[in-house]
Amino acid sequence: MIYKGKIFVFGNDINTDEIIPARYLNTSDPKVLAKYCMEDTRPGFGRNVEPGSIIVAGNNFGCGSSREHAPISIKEAGIACVAAASFARIFFRNAINIGLPIVECPGLVRRVKEGEELLINLEEGAITLPSGEIITISPFPPFMQAIISQGGWLSYLNTG
Repeated sequence: MIYKGKIFVFGNDINTDEIIPARYLNTSDPKVLAKYCMEDTRPGFGRNVEPGSIIVAGNNFGCGSSREHAPISIKEAGIACVAAASFARIFFRNAINIGLPIVECPGLVRRVKEGEELLINLEEGAITLPSGEIITISPFPPFMQAIISQGGWLSYLNTG
């Protein structure tokens, strides 16, 4: 699984209320949730993000409530992958469950700029920076790669 896209940079402690504000949780429709992804942090983000883009963030991305709506809104908005220094534990599991590729890479947020292009190879465990430098990351185990490539846990189980 290789992801190449435009970078959108976010800071530390981006919580699920910032990812999808609570006032939009009256639906579970992924297309509606996508429109309001990061709405309070960056108004219009979910409606204007280029498909295939990559979010790069600091520590503790996805902290807060355990709502699955947060990774769903990111995935449906067209974000190909989220790379952060660290993820909140429940967000990490929810992201894998719905098939949103995520990768932990401490310090990445300090090495890239908004709008640059990033290449992430989850199979090989490598991130290619805009400068061409390659950072080694831990690749996902094959079963997690399979869950993501199948579009999430339920699809993975149904192909079984």
